[in-house]
Amino acid sequence: MTRIDLTIDLLCSEAQTFSDIESKHSEPALFGVTDGKAVGTYLEHKFRLYLKERYEFAEGNSANGVDFPGLSVDMKVTSIRQPQSSCPFKSARQKIFGLGYGLIVFVYDKADDPDSKTAILRMTNTVFVEPQRTADYQMTRGLRNILANDGNAEDLMAFMMEKNLPVDDIELKNLADELMTNKPEQGYLTISNALQWRLQYGRVIEKAGTESGIRSIYKSAPL
Repeated sequence: MTRIDLTIDLLCSEAQTFSDIESKHSEPALFGVTDGKAVGTYLEHKFRLYLKERYEFAEGNSANGVDFPGLSVDMKVTSIRQPQSSCPFKSARQKIFGLGYGLIVFVYDKADDPDSKTAILRMTNTVFVEPQRTADYQMTRGLRNILANDGNAEDLMAFMMEKNLPVDDIELKNLADELMTNKPEQGYLTISNALQWRLQYGRVIEKAGTESGIRSIYKSAPL
């Protein structure tokens, strides 16, 4: 079978099909597993193999930091019980202007069956977040409001300091000056400061399909 080049639209379409298939699959290897990282690694690896059977695409590694570098998209897998994951910290600018790449987020609810000794990863939501929507919600909302109300660079600096943006005084001033001419897009992630960014997806799940730049790829029926 001739494999074709993977595109973002195809990635989203296949993620929908994969989510449906995986939601019905009983997996012995995950029975009793409580480590979210192990579940995430399992699902990421399985989806990548699923795509490789059908498409040509560049595979990511730790050097370039995203799973699909040719599409500038990273894959995240998280439990609906606490929908969050870590992400490499590159610059405080990411909290204002976005991560610099899109996200495809698989959200699962894991259930073990003691009789068959298998686990099912029911996909509750699969969402694609375009790069321009990957900034922090409260940070971008506040900055956009200041700019909409004739705020100046000092107002912007005060707000960013209040929000504990991890920058020094020089970078703070540079960001404020840039914001005066480059209004940020509204982001929808919650990004917590740490050695690595901590990304939280509750709002993305809630807003998927209702805001531009946040696609609802798959949504399970309520149990």
